[in-house]
Parts: sequence; structure tokens; C-alpha cells
Amino acid sequence: MGLTERFIAYGNLIRFSHTVFALPFALASVALAWPAHPVSLRTLIWILVAMVGARSAAMGFNRLADRKLDALNPRTLPWELPQGKVKVWEVSLLTGLSSLLLVYAAYQLNPLCFALSPVALAIIFFYSLTKRFTWASHLFLGLALSLAPMGAWLAVIGVPSTMEELLTPFLLGVAVIFWLAGFDVIYSLQDYDFDRSHGLFSIPVRFGVAWGLRLSSLFHFFTVIFLSLVGISAGSGVIYWSGIAAISLILFWEHRLVKPDDFSRVNRAFFDFNAYVSVGYFLTTLGDLLLIR
Repeated sequence: MGLTERFIAYGNLIRFSHTVFALPFALASVALAWPAHPVSLRTLIWILVAMVGARSAAMGFNRLADRKLDALNPRTLPWELPQGKVKVWEVSLLTGLSSLLLVYAAYQLNPLCFALSPVALAIIFFYSLTKRFTWASHLFLGLALSLAPMGAWLAVIGVPSTMEELLTPFLLGVAVIFWLAGFDVIYSLQDYDFDRSHGLFSIPVRFGVAWGLRLSSLFHFFTVIFLSLVGISAGSGVIYWSGIAAISLILFWEHRLVKPDDFSRVNRAFFDFNAYVSVGYFLTTLGDLLLIR
């Protein structure tokens, strides 16, 4: 395999395109913190480096933890590790180096981020094991992704002077938990039969497809509620609220795409619509701060 092919294989392994889910919320958190805590270019760069490290470590560990299951699942069998395009030792090395990159970036940001970096790694690694014992695995994935906006906030402000300073990132983190869990339930429909036959846990397996989709809708309702609470907490203006209205419509339409008896548009609902949500949220949050204040 040539250098270009290997680079593409590693990019596919860690699903680099899925960075569009976490990164915009981290940047939105930076934007929300900015008025009270101006952000230097150095801090912004190290936040981005930390995001790359965390994302790569999480995906590498997930691929290692699931490699035997992925080799049995027809949907995941063509992936890089089951096909031998990358080796187990290579993914292990990538995971270890990415973890060190996160820790080093956190060290460069501030002592609090450095101290919390092992906790962040433990949470993002733990998620990969949860579908073996709990249907709440979707919420654990949401918790892992919620570290992006909460960590970015702490990277900007350091040690908070009051607990009130943590209200906005906490609300944003909870919104991300429900948002991610909502669309991960939809994504898991692709593996419904495989998960049932191999004793794996998910909301659709535990409660059935129809109720799984209802709970996914409920999670996205909570997403809109908590994003609205973020706007109230941050004193956001009309551009922010127009973004919330647009996100509400996008999430509503997402749930029109997938039916209990029709999974044909799961990938579109999973990737396209949620990319619109994350990028749209960041842009309207930033626009509100730049144009209204």
C-alpha cells in the first residue's frame, strides 16, 4: 500500500469526516466564552490539537475494542481493520500517540485541563465497551462528545472563579449528550439484527424499533430545550434564536426520514442533517456574538 493509500486508510479508520459533529460545538463553546474571556490564537490552536488527539484516540480504541465484532458484521466487514488494510499494532500505536497528543495539548492549555485529560480519556474509551452491557450506550457516547464543548470552555477560562461560570458549558454539554444520543439511536438501526443476534445492547434492541425512534425524537426535543437554555444563560440575541429555530426544523425533518419499516435513509439522517445542526449552531452562535453585541 502506497503512502497516499495508507493516509486515506487511516483517515477512514478514524472517520475524520465525523469531526464535523464535535468540533463545531467546541468552537461554539469558545465563542460563548470569548466575551468575558478573550481567546488567544495560541489557545485556539491547542484546543484544535486536543480535539484531533481526543478524536483519533477515541476512534482508534473503538476500532480495537470492536475488531472481532466488526469482522462478523456485514456492514463493518469492509472497514480497514477487518480487511487488514491497517494492522492491530498500527491502530494501537495510533491510539497511544493520539492519547499522548491530547494530554500534551491539555498541558499547553492550563493545569486544570492537564489534570482532567486522563479523566477525558477514560470516558471516551469507556464508551466503546458500553454496548456490551447497557442499552444506554447512546447516552455514554453523547457524554464522550460533550467533553468537547465543556473542555473547550475550561481551556479558555481555566479554573472558574464561581460555579455560575460553568452553567453555560454545562447546559451546552447536556444538549450535546441528547443530540448525539438521538441520532446514534437512528444510526444503530443499521445493526439492529446483528446486535440482537450477538447479545449487544441498544435502545432499539431493548425497546423495539418504533419506541427507539420515539425516544430518539424525545432526545432531540431535549436538545432544543437545552440549547435554548444556553441562549438564555448567555444572553444571546436574535441570530442565535433564529439558529435554534432552524435546528428545530432540521431535527424535525430528520425524524421524518426514518420509519420503523424503512431504514433506507438512515445514513442521510445520520450524517447530512446532523452536520447541518452542528455547523449551523456554531455559525449562528458566532454570528450572534459578532453582529449583535
